[in-house]
Amino acid sequence: MLSLFPDILFLAPVSATILRIVAGVAFLSLAWIHWQKRDEMSQIDFIVVGRGMWIPIFASVFELIIGVGLIIGIYAQAMALLGALAALKSFIWKRRYSGLFPLSRTESVLLFVICISVVLTGAGAFAFDLPL
Repeated sequence: MLSLFPDILFLAPVSATILRIVAGVAFLSLAWIHWQKRDEMSQIDFIVVGRGMWIPIFASVFELIIGVGLIIGIYAQAMALLGALAALKSFIWKRRYSGLFPLSRTESVLLFVICISVVLTGAGAFAFDLPL
């Protein structure tokens, strides 16, 4: 199929880089939200684990690791896979625990698709991932 702009096809790896960085920034903002609201989120009673201050702290550290890993590009596909699982969890549990999951269901789906795209296409340019 003919491309409308064939001269800029050399920038294809940059698109994966942009997606990876946007997903990383989204996870960093989620980590910041969980860290700021950890007192009120610690009062939410969960099905299996109950309640406690460790739940929002664990969520913020987990999202911080994913966000930094995606932005820097270290193990980007593994971080994107963890991010996809976190976005899927946010999509599923949003109705029951809306206080812990600040993203809407639509935003969770978009974040899930971006992370799956990074898993399938690779980390893009400026990443430290090495093919095996």
